[in-house]
Amino acid sequence: MKFTTTSIPEVILVEPKIFGDERGFFFESFQATEFAAIGIANTFVQDNHSGSRQGTLRGLHYQVHQPQGKLLRVVAGEIFDVAVDIRRSSRTFGKWVGAVLSAENKLQLWVPPGFAHGFYVVSEWAELLYKATDYYAPQWERTIRWDDPQLDIAWPLLEGQTPILSPKDTQGQLFSEAEVYN
Repeated sequence: MKFTTTSIPEVILVEPKIFGDERGFFFESFQATEFAAIGIANTFVQDNHSGSRQGTLRGLHYQVHQPQGKLLRVVAGEIFDVAVDIRRSSRTFGKWVGAVLSAENKLQLWVPPGFAHGFYVVSEWAELLYKATDYYAPQWERTIRWDDPQLDIAWPLLEGQTPILSPKDTQGQLFSEAEVYN
């Protein structure tokens, strides 16, 4: 696997080594020893699978207690995936990184605990698989507005289309008012 740091060094793009031939392909999507060698020695406790139609925007989600690190990959379609640093003590506090993840490019994104996460579905349909380092705890979940002017995320929205949001996501807080980590 090839691990590439982003403009926020803790957020890492993972490129698997793909073995392919006329039958198809094979790759390791996770190998604990390789991840531990670059400092990701977290134990994953939950696997999630999300399917969404084109134009859906989910996020920006995080948990104020039981923060989750996430290892994300797309198995159908394409998304624009975003991580926002919400650790007040970090030099990259309030900064974001985005990456295109698709079934075709097979890239993965490691989003460590201490970050808000969201994604936008670019293709007609997308399915996202992700491993989480802690359990989902809805009582601790918080949402930051996807269109927060301070964050100024450059979402690749489809021309003329307003993103499809859940009721929870329409009620997200501004970044300046959100609970964050120290």
